[in-house]
Amino acid sequence: MVEETPDGDGVGTSGVEVRISGTHFPVTTLGPGRRLGIWFQGCPLACPGCMSRHTWDPGGGRGAGLGELLDRWRAALDAGAEGLTVSGGEPLAQAAALSALLEGARAVGREAAAGGRPVDILVYTGHTDAELVAAPRLWEALRHADAVVTGRYVAAEPTDLVWRGSANQRLRPLTELGRRRYGPHLERAATGDTLQVVGSAAGGVLLYGVPRRGELAELERRSRAAGIRLSDPSWRP
Repeated sequence: MVEETPDGDGVGTSGVEVRISGTHFPVTTLGPGRRLGIWFQGCPLACPGCMSRHTWDPGGGRGAGLGELLDRWRAALDAGAEGLTVSGGEPLAQAAALSALLEGARAVGREAAAGGRPVDILVYTGHTDAELVAAPRLWEALRHADAVVTGRYVAAEPTDLVWRGSANQRLRPLTELGRRRYGPHLERAATGDTLQVVGSAAGGVLLYGVPRRGELAELERRSRAAGIRLSDPSWRP
């Protein structure tokens, strides 16, 4: 539900709730620089081979108020964040909430930009460009993003392109900032680490990023060799 109750950023936050899988800062494998990551919960697309099956169930995760998420964005900016990455799940399954989040994040980021530190917004969606063009409501929800990665994950079409999981996926800059920041990476192969390993408060391990082909299977093999058993990895049915 989205109510028109404006706050100091010029966007309504009262009554805006987003179903999320989680957040993390800093994320260093989903876009340039140190970023705040927000993962939406719920994905009707359910691509085979997805590493984030735990984000599929629309009833999973937790509800988060828009104000809470914008406070996390402010804190990340205070800590030097260079951008915001929104993924999932499928963010456009909650199109109205996504639109409100991006609008609020853009408003909060203006202060950093005014200080000479422009910050960008990147959104991952499994919808194709053609689907977005055919659904103005979905395309409109992305109007405050600087760049999007579009397209289903197709396990049979691996790619080395940075920040993309399969060769069919497109990295598409949408703004002048997006063109400056992402233009050099449109055809760039990934180098260095593509997965970021973070311990969770619950005692588990979280992986952030876009794994290379076979990387998750290799992680499982190495874990077994080290006497570590992975229970319920998110990429297994």
